Amino acid sequence: MGEPVAVIQSDSTTGNRVRFETNRALTGMGHERYTAGDEIYGDRPPDLLAKALFAHGGVAAVHVYAQTVTVTLEDGATADGLKEIVEDMYIFYRPGVPVPKPEDFE
Repeated sequence: MGEPVAVIQSDSTTGNRVRFETNRALTGMGHERYTAGDEIYGDRPPDLLAKALFAHGGVAAVHVYAQTVTVTLEDGATADGLKEIVEDMYIFYRPGVPVPKPEDFE
């Protein structure tokens, strides 16, 4: 269940940044900034996305504004695998994960 997010990846003019443009807004009109090592308390879409990007490794900072996600990479890191994290952020049921039945909620 869930839909993949359409993502266009592009390099920034700054060499250690990569930008992802999505087909849906993640923050509305607010800017969200996250830095590696800082605690992320929320569970909104930009919070969960930042947690997943940091968990991947090689990410120094994440900035989310509307439908744009800008990732600052650590020195020597690449953006390999980051686009897939953004694309799959709304996929909840993967192969092998049981789909809940109505009686599970009674």
